[in-house]
Amino acid sequence: MAVVMKQLNRTEEAIEAFKSFRSCCSKQAQESLDNVLIDLYKGEMFNGRPTKTARSYGKKFQVSVKQETSRLLGNMGWAYMQKSNYLTAEVVYKKVQMIDPDANKACNLGLCLLKQGRFEDAGSILGDVLQGTIPGSEDIRARNRGRELLMELKAFQPPLELSDIMGLDDHDFINGVELLMNEWAPVRSKRLPIF
Repeated sequence: MAVVMKQLNRTEEAIEAFKSFRSCCSKQAQESLDNVLIDLYKGEMFNGRPTKTARSYGKKFQVSVKQETSRLLGNMGWAYMQKSNYLTAEVVYKKVQMIDPDANKACNLGLCLLKQGRFEDAGSILGDVLQGTIPGSEDIRARNRGRELLMELKAFQPPLELSDIMGLDDHDFINGVELLMNEWAPVRSKRLPIF
């Protein structure tokens, strides 16, 4: 219904109808509904033009549909994070990275993964920020935030096992420990004099 209303140039009504009936849809359909709503907002925001004029700190600049969509999704992801819904925030931030990659939003994605205990995935994304492979990585604030999150990540990671440090697999490690125990067993059984 919303798509048909959009085609009839009744975008505002389509958005209101969409919002009214969205709660009737299943959780599995919510991501698809997000895409339709974003499409409706794009049509509403730009009136069919590829850019619009925006203001920030008293300066005018042009914003593309892609940039505005990324901004709106970033705000949505942040709202989900504030509600501790890290899985949904992760989905939103991944969508943002596909539309318009950004180092700050990549840090937010890393935080979502960190909060879910997915340390390797979080480390990979934060590493990309620090290596400068994501647009916006040259911003000192994004780099500092990436470093802070990596430090937090290291605090959450489980400690290494002795076998990991020694570079042995579990079988070799157990055999080595047993060998050491057998060699040192006679020494262990002797009582030392008390002084």
